[in-house]
Amino acid sequence: RMFPNPEPPPETVSINKAINTQEVAVKEKHARTCILGTHHEKGAQTFWSVVNRLPLSSNAVLCWKFCHVFHKLLRDGHPNVLKDSLRYRNELSDMSRMWGHLSEGYGQLCSIYLKLLRTKMEYHTKNPRFPGNLQMSDRQLDEAGESDVNNFFQLTVEMFDYLECELNLFQTVFNSLDMSRSVSVTAAGQCRLAPLIQVILDCSHLYDYTVKLLFKLHSCLPADTLQGHRDRFMEQFTKLKELFYRSSNLQYFKRLIQIPQLPENPPNFLRASALSEHISPVVVIPAETSSPDSEPVLEKDDLMDMDASQQSLFDNKFDDIFGSSFSSDPFNFNSQNGVNKDEKDHLIERLYREISGLKAQLENMKTESQRVVLQLKGRVSELEAELAEQQHLRQQAADDCEFLRAELDELRRQREDTEKAQRSLSEIERKAQANEQRYSKLKEKYSELVQNHADLLRKNAEVTKQVSVARQAQVDLEREKKQLEDSLERISDQGQRKTQEQLEVLESLKQELATSQRELQVLQGSLETSVQSEANWAAQIAELEKERDSLVSGAAHRDEELSALRKELQDTQLKLASTEESMCQLAKDQRKMLLVGSRKAAEQVIQDALNQLEEPPLISCAGSADHLLSTVTSISSCIEQLEKSWSQYLACPEDISGLLHSITLLAHLTSDAISHGASTSLRAPPEPADSLTETCKQYGRETLAYLASLEEEGTLENAESTAMRNCLSKIKAIGEELLPRGLDIKQEELGDLVDKEMAATSAAIETATARIEEMLSKSRAGDTGVKLEVNERILGCCTSLMQAIQVLIVASKDLQREIVESGRGTASPKEFYAKNSRWTEGLISASKAVGWGATVMVDAADLVVQGRGKFEELMVCSHEIAASTAQLVAASKVKADKDSPNLAQLQQASRGVNQATAGVVASTISGKSQIEETDNMDFSSMTLTQIKRQEMDSQVRVLELENELQKERQKLGELRKKHYELAGVAEGWEEGTEASPPTLQEAVTEKE
Repeated sequence: RMFPNPEPPPETVSINKAINTQEVAVKEKHARTCILGTHHEKGAQTFWSVVNRLPLSSNAVLCWKFCHVFHKLLRDGHPNVLKDSLRYRNELSDMSRMWGHLSEGYGQLCSIYLKLLRTKMEYHTKNPRFPGNLQMSDRQLDEAGESDVNNFFQLTVEMFDYLECELNLFQTVFNSLDMSRSVSVTAAGQCRLAPLIQVILDCSHLYDYTVKLLFKLHSCLPADTLQGHRDRFMEQFTKLKELFYRSSNLQYFKRLIQIPQLPENPPNFLRASALSEHISPVVVIPAETSSPDSEPVLEKDDLMDMDASQQSLFDNKFDDIFGSSFSSDPFNFNSQNGVNKDEKDHLIERLYREISGLKAQLENMKTESQRVVLQLKGRVSELEAELAEQQHLRQQAADDCEFLRAELDELRRQREDTEKAQRSLSEIERKAQANEQRYSKLKEKYSELVQNHADLLRKNAEVTKQVSVARQAQVDLEREKKQLEDSLERISDQGQRKTQEQLEVLESLKQELATSQRELQVLQGSLETSVQSEANWAAQIAELEKERDSLVSGAAHRDEELSALRKELQDTQLKLASTEESMCQLAKDQRKMLLVGSRKAAEQVIQDALNQLEEPPLISCAGSADHLLSTVTSISSCIEQLEKSWSQYLACPEDISGLLHSITLLAHLTSDAISHGASTSLRAPPEPADSLTETCKQYGRETLAYLASLEEEGTLENAESTAMRNCLSKIKAIGEELLPRGLDIKQEELGDLVDKEMAATSAAIETATARIEEMLSKSRAGDTGVKLEVNERILGCCTSLMQAIQVLIVASKDLQREIVESGRGTASPKEFYAKNSRWTEGLISASKAVGWGATVMVDAADLVVQGRGKFEELMVCSHEIAASTAQLVAASKVKADKDSPNLAQLQQASRGVNQATAGVVASTISGKSQIEETDNMDFSSMTLTQIKRQEMDSQVRVLELENELQKERQKLGELRKKHYELAGVAEGWEEGTEASPPTLQEAVTEKE
């Protein structure tokens, strides 16, 4: 047969040969043909058309070899392979889950490999700058993050996830092998180990990029923020180092790939200079030797499968040899210049052999060129890493040189300063010698003056000492007299007055010391005239002696008065002691009266509650069982507190406040329990109602008996509370039987109500957007300057927030529609909403909150733009909208599938709302500060009195605002508590409709 029928293309044949059921490794020549085919057709349509006909779900070995070939195509194939394969992501996920149910053989391996391929596709879809083989330069890596630390942070997390999947496959393959024998030389072992070559290539690049990104993040963010990144890196570093070491010891990898070894210790990211010590791991693939697998095999049918150019080349060569006439009639063999048929057949066969040889040589040349290109690329990567390291070292050398230059300049300046100091030192030494000579002369004269001055000082010291003693005695007498007088008036202030008097005495002593110092200075100034003033000093000494005599006589008189005052003080102290004893007895009697009065008041409150049980018409409302149970719990806590307070009172009778509080609280809680028990019995069946009423009466009588046993002379054993606790246990048991078992809801209206509320919310958002546009137009028409800038910024952020909320509402509708369609089955949407009433009510509440928050925020923005509102109101409205949208997302997310694209869109819309909310808050704070900067206060023209007055007014205003702030916080707490109760009733959070009773501490505060 000269020209056979057309056969399938070589790519289809290679795919079928590469992906088969034989448990052997994929031949490199078939995988290379598949890769070249994707570059020829610029896509992977042929690959997927062949794969879709293969039974991947029924044969694990076939699926494993498919994963290996597909991994190679994603790495080295045409970039459009990823785009053509995205439509099959769901099929890969389903197949991964299916194979995951098998725990032995290739089932678990196929499941993990398919998850890795799915992760690789998602990673390259999110980060299109990364090629399939992950080979990038440092500049391209920086461009991938767009110089944004948030992008680098997210990129690092995604690389961690990617590397985690690679390591998981790596570890699972090793765990599935029997390492006790040489599995790497068997066909089955090589079938499992062959895909790990692609995994090693990916892991080396991911590890290198992760280290560089972590160093970059540590230069921009605090170390505490990146603690989680460092922990995760340490875990992956340990695994990767161990797996690289184990792989390098296998015989199968030694002839195919050169595996790098990681450093002994991980990089220290807290030290920025450690980046220069990092060496990028480079995986080297040695040049392949000729082998039967690598040699091209020429099939018999391939000899006749020639394209148009090869056919024309054959015809031209045939014409050159046999002539054009023969080529016009190739079958007329009898008229070809005597050439017989056998020779022509031999010639044709020889030409075919030449053509096949040329094809083989061309294929070998292509293979060799690709291998050389890959080697050159690896070498380029190594040279780029070395270049980066050399640049870093050069930068360090330049920094060191600059530092040394600065030190050299500093040393030069120090040397100049030292020379100047030496010159000035020589001049100072010369002046010092002259001054020393001058000083020796002055010293001789000074010694004479000192001798005269010493004599005068001795005389002055004696006189001064006598005067100081006299004055000190007089001052002591006056101080003691004043202390005695003050102690009679107010004994409690005695210590303070003594301190004041001592300060006064100290001040007088300081004044006398200053006077003496001044006198000493005068004496020093009058050394030259000291001889003439001796007579005056003698006269003064005589006068001082006379004054001393008079002071001595006065001191004796003061001593007599002091003894009399001391006697009076003793009498006063005796009277004070008797007064204190009487006051202690009076206080003890008053405490006893308070305890008796409090106990009687408590007994009266309990007796009134027991009397109301005998008058059912007085109970005008029906109570609930859970409220009664909460009251019983509070009473149990109150009894324990009362017993502790009674023990403390017996140990320390002065501390009676806690006991009075506990008695009062027990009385009121007991009254509430009796009233709630009676009201609960009105709604209960006859038999439990009678039992509950009788138990409440018995509990009241036991409480009265317990209060009556509380006496000051008694002990803790006399006040026994066991009977009260038994009654409370009976009331609790009856209350638990009377708890309501359900709540009726009009479920048939829920379906329509959900659609109405979502439509109303969308309308509210559209109305708010229109109002914001109208406000922005008015502001541009009427405002200028800073106010216009602030208004435009705030209203622009509000518009962005409304747009984000619109996107969120649309995404929520789509997700709800998906949930209803997937969950209702054959039922109608209304029946689905009625069946899931709690979830439906949550959606309704969240939708109402979003619409209401948008309306309130627009009103607040309108007031702020007009100058009559507060920036804080706008900030609070923004936070409220963020909380409402979070509630809507949470309500929608409850019944959604975690892999649903609508759920992903809803979460993305929620993040957009949060970012828009943050923008509104930031613009509001910025605008507020910008406006406040224009209203700075000027105090330059105010007087001291005016400033003092303004300071007092400001302090008064601060106290008022602090009081108002405390009240508003209390009000906010009560409002939130009431909102929680109303929301619980409206949405069915609790079965009951009443709030639980207060706890012990809240009840004490309320009663006080």
